[in-house]
Amino acid sequence: MAVPKRRRSQSRVKRTRGNIFIKAPTLVKCSKCGKPVLPHTICGYCGFYKGKEYVNVMAKLEKKEQKKRKQEIKETETTKEEKKK
Repeated sequence: MAVPKRRRSQSRVKRTRGNIFIKAPTLVKCSKCGKPVLPHTICGYCGFYKGKEYVNVMAKLEKKEQKKRKQEIKETETTKEEKKK
C-alpha cells in the first residue's frame, strides 16, 4: 500500500481547500455607462459613482478616444430613456 513520504503542511492543505470555494465577483451595471463594475466603487470607464463624477477619465484620453467614449455614453443613456418609456 502506498504511504506518503512526508506529512502535508497545514498551509498547503488550507491553500488547496480555499481554492475550492472561490467564487466569481458580483458585478453591477454602472448607472451612467452601463458597464459592469464592482459594487460601491467608481466606474473606471466613465469615472462616475452614484450619479456624480469623481474621476475625470476623459482628461487622460486623447481627443479621438474622448469623442468615441462620449458617443458610447450618449448611446447608452438614450437607450435607457427609451426603455423607461
